[in-house]
Amino acid sequence: MELKPIKTERDYRAALKLADTLWDAPEGSAEADRLDVLTLLIQAYEAKHHPVRDPEPVDFLLYVMEQRGLTRKDLEPYIGSRARVAEVLNRIRPLTLEMIRRLSEGLGLPAEVLVQRYEVKHAA
Repeated sequence: MELKPIKTERDYRAALKLADTLWDAPEGSAEADRLDVLTLLIQAYEAKHHPVRDPEPVDFLLYVMEQRGLTRKDLEPYIGSRARVAEVLNRIRPLTLEMIRRLSEGLGLPAEVLVQRYEVKHAA
C-alpha cells in the first residue's frame, strides 16, 4: 500500500491493518519509518473523524481515585472538608477555581479537564 492521506473509513481501516503488520518492524528500518508516517496519517484522520472528548470532571476525579487507591479523605486537602468533598463528588457543588488549582498542583491532574462544565444537581 502506498502511503497517502486517509480520506474514508475504508482507507482508515486499511491503514490500521497495515499499521498492525508493521508494528514489530525493527527500529531504523524502512518499515519502521513507514509506520511512523502511517501513524501520523491515522492520528490526523482520528482527530478529525473520531475525536475523543475530555471526560466529565467528577467522573475523571472518581476514575483517578479508583486508579490511585485514593479515598474521599485523601481529597480533603484539595477540595475542603469531608462534607465539601461529598458535595463535589455527588455533583451538588461545582469545583471552584481554587479547588481545581489545588487538584492540579497537588495530584498532577490536568486543569483543562477539571475546568470543563458539567451538570450540578440542585440541593433538596
